Amino acid sequence: MSLRILFVAATEFEADVLKEIPGLTQFSGRYKLGDNELYRVVTGVGSVSTAWSMKQWLSMNPKPHLALNIGIAGSYRDEISVGEIVMPVSDCFADLGIETDKGFLTLSEAGLTSPDNFPFKNGSIIAENEFVRKAFKYVKAVRAITVNTASGSEAAVKRLTDKYDPDIETMEGAAFFYVSAMEKIPFMGIRAISNRAGPRKDNKWNIAEAVSNLSKKIKEIILILD
Repeated sequence: MSLRILFVAATEFEADVLKEIPGLTQFSGRYKLGDNELYRVVTGVGSVSTAWSMKQWLSMNPKPHLALNIGIAGSYRDEISVGEIVMPVSDCFADLGIETDKGFLTLSEAGLTSPDNFPFKNGSIIAENEFVRKAFKYVKAVRAITVNTASGSEAAVKRLTDKYDPDIETMEGAAFFYVSAMEKIPFMGIRAISNRAGPRKDNKWNIAEAVSNLSKKIKEIILILD
């Protein structure tokens, strides 16, 4: 089966991993790998630009069979190391809510919405479709959170860990999940770990290794999705 796949990335350097896939050809503003047609949209960093760019692209193009969010991420776990490739299967807007004297409340905890309003389930958006199920044996499944401010202190990491117990952190994932779910497009994320969440001075970032590994894994994933 040939697939029409939309790749969504925040930055050009993350989107450019597609160009490194062996056997990929480019024509008429899109790519081809085997019988699959690959499209890409570079959204800009953050949830707002991700949501707007996706809606803009979807309003002007045929609906894809699969939307695939690619890019780098920060790890909250020692066992998820820099350079590793992971697949977020749940995500949420971790800093969308209300600050109180007793701490942070999500919108549902504050009574402003239901934690199970579509596309949410218990406050998170879940990636569950045939493509995700096929990929389980090839890439580690993780829980993600999406933030507007990347966590750069131990205090921020502790606050988010205590609240959500996440595996990784990005700045776009939940927006991508949200738009895909609302548009009824099967979706999945593939992220490469570039750093450990926390103080930048204590982190050993390796974006080059993360991006290189991401390119290799994307080709593997595309081939098993057919």
